[in-house]
Amino acid sequence: MPTLLAKGPRPLQGGHLRYSQRSVQPARLHLIVLDTSGSMRQRGRLALAKGHATWLIEQAARAGDSVAMLSFGGQGVELRLPPGRARASCREKVRALGGGGGTPLAHALAQADKVLRRAERRDGPAESWLWLLTDGRTLEQPAAPEAARHVVIIDFDEAARAIGRCAAWAQRWGAEHRFASRAE
Repeated sequence: MPTLLAKGPRPLQGGHLRYSQRSVQPARLHLIVLDTSGSMRQRGRLALAKGHATWLIEQAARAGDSVAMLSFGGQGVELRLPPGRARASCREKVRALGGGGGTPLAHALAQADKVLRRAERRDGPAESWLWLLTDGRTLEQPAAPEAARHVVIIDFDEAARAIGRCAAWAQRWGAEHRFASRAE
């Protein structure tokens, strides 16, 4: 529009051209690390966590971001969604998840680092977000995920006798801590 205003009724010439600066946002990758262990099956935690994962995918799709998802539980650690453009169809992968068994959190976070590093090598630098959805019910004391630029722990342990591990990890890692009921 500014070029047309400068041109007016005259023929277009180079001096009429107006340029606007556009800021290019860096690519953003959201890696959802979803706890599907046995403790998450209690009190509807897993259903709530799956709802949060679906919401994160929908938000990433609206923003044009990429998304990936790892699940961890009794079946080990599984890459459910490889890094790629977030699409509404990704919700079906979340809906199909079951749960049970142990909590291999340290292994899941090591896999998350690998996924993020691989994506950065393939696609170039990205603003990487790691979303850990868990109740923190494990005896492991995992190290902070190194490859993520931002870490958000969504805590599904709001019982009257909460163990508080998620808050402790967040403090130790310099991460953000949110309770599931107030995560969005």
